[in-house]
Amino acid sequence: MDSDKSEACGRCSMTAVVGATDGEGGHDPFDGDRIEVDDDEMRTVARPAILLSRVKRRLDEFATRLTYGR
Repeated sequence: MDSDKSEACGRCSMTAVVGATDGEGGHDPFDGDRIEVDDDEMRTVARPAILLSRVKRRLDEFATRLTYGR
């Protein structure tokens, strides 16, 4: 794998496929813009998922206590 073709966004796994096929098919997965998400945007998107996971954990704990009397 060439280090200049690897990216932090997950496309680096494509390098093995491209290398194995020698780029046949005329499509280069490294063409175009990189897929990047701003830190603030990532936090904004992740915040609801984090909150929902905490609510789910608390509901699971409550249901376990209710079911098993702990």
